[in-house]
Amino acid sequence: MVWKYSIFGFFALILLSWVASYLLDRGNSLIATIESAATAITAAAVFGAGYFAYKELSEIENTRYMDIADRLFGELNSQENIEARRHIFQNLTGKPEDALEKLSAEDRDAMKKVLNSLDRVAFLTRDGWIPDDLILPWMHPMISKSWEKLVPYVLYERERRDEPYYYEHAGELAERCQKWREENLSEAARENKWIKVKNAL
Repeated sequence: MVWKYSIFGFFALILLSWVASYLLDRGNSLIATIESAATAITAAAVFGAGYFAYKELSEIENTRYMDIADRLFGELNSQENIEARRHIFQNLTGKPEDALEKLSAEDRDAMKKVLNSLDRVAFLTRDGWIPDDLILPWMHPMISKSWEKLVPYVLYERERRDEPYYYEHAGELAERCQKWREENLSEAARENKWIKVKNAL
C-alpha cells in the first residue's frame, strides 16, 4: 500500500512542479520539469535510505543493549551470587592482614564468586559497550556494597602478590559506579546501609 502512495506522490510532485514552473516561467518544458523533479526525488531517496539505515542500526544497538543487560541481570541475580554477596555482607569484617588467615573456605569461596561476578560485569560493560546510565540505576547498590567490603582485601592481595592488575577491571567498574552515584544520588543516599538480619531478602 505504501508504494502506491509513493508513486502517486511522485507524479503529483511532477505535475505541481510543472504547473508552478509554467506559471513562473513559460519557457520551461515539461521534460525539464520532470528532470528537476527526478533529481529532487533521488536526493530525497538518498536521505530517506540514510534515515532508515540509521533507524535500523539504532534498533540493532538497542537489541544488543537489552541482551547485555539481560545477561548482567542473570549474572548478578543468580541464587549463587545472591548468597555469596549476602555471606560477605554479613561475615566479612576486620583488617585483611589480621582476618585473611582466619577466613573459612566458605568465606573465601564467597569472596571469589562476588569478585568474579564483578569482573564479568566489568567485561560486558567495558569500552562503552553498554551505557552506564542504562544499567547502574539498578546495579549500583550491589557493586558499591560488594566493593566496599572487598576492596581492602583486593588492595592487600595486590601488594602481597605484587600483582597490581589483581581484579583491576572490577576496581574500574567500582570507580565508574562511584562516579555515577556521585552524579545521581544525594550524599545520604550514597551511604551504604548494612542490615543485621541473617535471612533478609
